[in-house]
Amino acid sequence: MALMRFDPFRELDRLSEQVMGGRVPRTMPMEAWRRKDEFYVHIDLPGIDKDDVDLTVERNVVSIRAERRPAREEGDEVIVDERPHGIFTRQLFLGDNLDANKLSADYDRGVLMLTIPVAEESKPRRVQLGAQQQQELQDSGSESAADQNANEQPVSADSA
Repeated sequence: MALMRFDPFRELDRLSEQVMGGRVPRTMPMEAWRRKDEFYVHIDLPGIDKDDVDLTVERNVVSIRAERRPAREEGDEVIVDERPHGIFTRQLFLGDNLDANKLSADYDRGVLMLTIPVAEESKPRRVQLGAQQQQELQDSGSESAADQNANEQPVSADSA
């Protein structure tokens, strides 16, 4: 798998929520899968405008930052407020087998969709069997003929 399954920050968020017993904004729920030579990642960002999503890639780390603002205005009387607001962040650590330079992103109906291709050098390739051995035989065959010619000594009629 090319994506890091353990997210220490998410675990810290869960622990904080348990300890504080209150509303701590959760990290962004994510779904990831591989289809042929591409990885797909969908991240839920409900109620967040496209302009409030910031996506950066540095080396093999994808950082996502999103902000959801409350719809209420100053002076409004709050009756119920169960929706998390604020800044949400998440980092994805990509394996070396993925090409972070060719990552593409789209955003539709509150879902951030990332497509990350497998790097060319990581794709399976066919290796011809026996190619090395044939080359060695050709090389040793030409050397042995040259060695034989060098080791041969002329035979004269006098010495026979």
